[in-house]
Amino acid sequence: MTELAKNIRTRFPKAQIIELPKQQEFDIDLLLIATEKRSSLQLVMTNGLSVYEQPVPDKYSTLKHIEIYFCLPSYWDLNDLDNPTMNWVQPWIQKLAKHLIEKKTWYGVGHTFPNGNPVEAISPTMKQKYFLLNVPTYLADELTPLEVEDKTIEFLSIVPIFEDELDYKMGKGTYKLQKKFLDKNITELLDDYRMSTLKNKWRIFK
Repeated sequence: MTELAKNIRTRFPKAQIIELPKQQEFDIDLLLIATEKRSSLQLVMTNGLSVYEQPVPDKYSTLKHIEIYFCLPSYWDLNDLDNPTMNWVQPWIQKLAKHLIEKKTWYGVGHTFPNGNPVEAISPTMKQKYFLLNVPTYLADELTPLEVEDKTIEFLSIVPIFEDELDYKMGKGTYKLQKKFLDKNITELLDDYRMSTLKNKWRIFK
């Protein structure tokens, strides 16, 4: 078990934590963390992405080392590779992690990524078309910065968002969209049935 996994166990002492097998030869290591908070859930988290030091601007120096994660409901079956409603999670977290390293870039809160070109709905049930990197909200207490060896690791959640929410973020800023999420109790816990946080007025007059 990696040092990160050992330290994660201190945050989730009752969780089942396993290292997911790689689907392709050059995949990034991943952890599956099955735990409970009000209800059962599972996290798919990079396991060692933080070895890479992000070339961040000085004002974001706390984000030099990150791990990214999806927060899934317990019914999500990661082994069902033929089910398009569920089989996109691991490919997408791999895509984001590999892009970070290969392009020698950096990720921070508010960074967004389109699902494909041309952009399309993430799955038959997940109608959002973009991903947003955000601070932990549902797991804010458990995923505070973590000291591992000589590094401070920050955690960023991957949150599917709708096109109008992306437009709102681009026009009003990340903080305003975060406030919309908080007001509507939208967190990183994936929900196939959630609606946009925005009213029709914004979608018409954006």
